[in-house]
Amino acid sequence: MDLKECAAFLRERDEYIIVTHRRPDGDTLGSAAGLCHALRRMGKTARLFPNPEITDTYLPYVREYLAGENYRYAAAVAVDVAEESLFCQGWTGGIDLWLDHHPPRGPVRENAVIWSHKASCGELVLELIDELCGDITKEEADLLYMAVSTDTGCFVYDNTTAETHRAAARLLDAGADLPALNKPLFRYKSRARIVLEGLICSDLRVCRDDTVSVAVVTLDMLRRCGATEDDCSDLASLAGMVRGNRVAVTVRELSEDPPKSKVSLRTDGEVDASRVCALFGGGGHKMASGCELDCPPEETVERILSAIDAVWE
Repeated sequence: MDLKECAAFLRERDEYIIVTHRRPDGDTLGSAAGLCHALRRMGKTARLFPNPEITDTYLPYVREYLAGENYRYAAAVAVDVAEESLFCQGWTGGIDLWLDHHPPRGPVRENAVIWSHKASCGELVLELIDELCGDITKEEADLLYMAVSTDTGCFVYDNTTAETHRAAARLLDAGADLPALNKPLFRYKSRARIVLEGLICSDLRVCRDDTVSVAVVTLDMLRRCGATEDDCSDLASLAGMVRGNRVAVTVRELSEDPPKSKVSLRTDGEVDASRVCALFGGGGHKMASGCELDCPPEETVERILSAIDAVWE
């Protein structure tokens, strides 16, 4: 489906529910809320499915768009959700339209716009709103700036392109408030987060001639520093700060009984992160991917390092 077909699809329907992914980040939430605002501006009824894992960092930006318990929808749109297994907790319905920027795995869906050449889903939604409404409001600009900036690490990740900067410039022209967005999203940290970073960095491991860095985040570490889910965003960036790093592995313990660990993999492109994570049922981008394993952190580290060896040509 191209952008015009997608816009026609949205014009023909009404009463939307917009669905985000598990452990939602600024891209899935900002893109979903930006689209929701645009649909309302067109006279449509639209709400976001109330993702129970929205943290305090993002809740102020999306609270007004969340659906209530009695909301009845007629069409469901998935935004920034790569596959069914990544739907947020509580969502069990079908999807009528998919908007995403992750490379597709498996058969291409019938009603989908997948722009894997974009650094963020926010860039896709920006062009879709242009097609739907012909312009961007300040409210939409703020939400989409949150989407674009967080998925590029405030424009420092390798996925950032000239097109990304042009999209950001367009959002600034439309009124996106940089000071009000950048400070809470990228500069402010809780005391618990700072203590947590200290624990992670003090136990940071390097291997393979210092080209691979491994950070482990256990539930015990979170308890010791009083960290909550809101303190755990973008932890995957820490391991990659080591000079000479080619592959950064972050293993976060999700549960102890039964054991479950989440892996975030960041690379410089020589190692295909999506190939590594696909070995464990995950996926994502070539330089940024993730997966989950049903084992404790230390076993997860060993399995991921073995997989990196197998994929690294």
